Amino acid sequence: MNWPNSLKLLEDNSRVIPGGLASLNRKADPVIAFVRAKGSRLWDADGHEYIDYHAGFAPYILGHNDDDQAAAVVAAIQSGLSNYGSGPTLEEGVLARLFLQAVPSAEKVQFFNTGSEATSQAIRVARAWTGRSHLIKMQGGYNGHHNAVATNLMSTREQLGGFRRQGAEYPLVPFTAGIPPEEQALTHAVPFNDLAAVESVAKQHAIAALITEPVLQNIGVVKPRPGYLQGLRELADRYGFLLILDEVKTGFRASLGGYQAVAGVTADLATYGKAVANGYPLAALAGRAKYLDLAASPDPAKRVLIAGTYNCHPVPVAAAIACLKKLMDPARDVYGRLERLAARLEAGQRELFRRHQVPAVISRVGSASCVYFARQEPADWWDILEHHDAAFDLRYRRALIERGIYHFPVIVKQGSISFAHSEADIDRTLEATDDALRSLARG
Repeated sequence: MNWPNSLKLLEDNSRVIPGGLASLNRKADPVIAFVRAKGSRLWDADGHEYIDYHAGFAPYILGHNDDDQAAAVVAAIQSGLSNYGSGPTLEEGVLARLFLQAVPSAEKVQFFNTGSEATSQAIRVARAWTGRSHLIKMQGGYNGHHNAVATNLMSTREQLGGFRRQGAEYPLVPFTAGIPPEEQALTHAVPFNDLAAVESVAKQHAIAALITEPVLQNIGVVKPRPGYLQGLRELADRYGFLLILDEVKTGFRASLGGYQAVAGVTADLATYGKAVANGYPLAALAGRAKYLDLAASPDPAKRVLIAGTYNCHPVPVAAAIACLKKLMDPARDVYGRLERLAARLEAGQRELFRRHQVPAVISRVGSASCVYFARQEPADWWDILEHHDAAFDLRYRRALIERGIYHFPVIVKQGSISFAHSEADIDRTLEATDDALRSLARG
């Protein structure tokens, strides 16, 4: 399979856009430029059709261009709604009430345009509340592109000092230039699933907040061990820092109430995005009212600014309201359907890996999953460095793409199923997987 039109588009764009893309996270090999999407399908500039499991980095829980959502957006535009830039709107209140109905662990909610804005605001609120500056994040966790957390994602062995850290923090490894050393000194990266490391850092520094995805979903699907999230809650209470759960990926995908509802743990603050609006640009910060109400504090020294010209723009608000109503509709049984489809895919994959004698494990939370070419599910990023066959992963993803099954061609990126997928899609995916594994076995 070749993609000459896609390559030419990247070359043309590179003359006017650095790197050729507005978000360099979209750059991958092979270069494929998509031009249309509907339901579970994608079409590229070279005329190829794919069943999509990338889902635009996971927001499309209903599928691409959902008809009900599109109708709500068109109706909002035609009604004369505008981003007035003055005063409250009815629609933001409607959205907030729907959100809090879906996420009972939260008392109040504020809205933004991107997940990075939401996590940045959560950290600012934590620092204002505690009067502290230091932050704990996870090695292998992604919590946005801003300075405080742009570190320690897919770090190399050498960058991490060459060995696994247990009970202690890792060296800080920024994944972008331009972060002042003074800011870097305030962030501490620790292994996921390691409570001893969190406590060690909390004893040494005045921690304002610990921020983590409850399931690490930017390095696949790395689950918390039993009791881990509860342990984080207890440490936050003991040492006086805020627990921030970054549910930008798990929120409204792991369950209607997010992973907090699955785990039975309540964060002080939690961030949401992606699936909340099924691909439209909207994010949220939710949690305990006493923290969020700092935005309206009468004390200027404690007041936390919330501002954004496009916060709750009527188009993404209409999209989010339509999405939440559909997710919350018991007659549609969205989460039941997602679970049945995901279980069908997982069972089929397990049988194919067994039949083709490929060492592999599948880690899944609801409709999100990842295949690790290893003999056990990883507990942290170091497990992936040590045991996952990264070279085979890339060959496997390329083989699937060439057979019309689209997973993002970067190692350990999760796959996501949408409400628009069908049993026929799953069965076609398994047929392509069988053929791909047979081809890979031939070398």
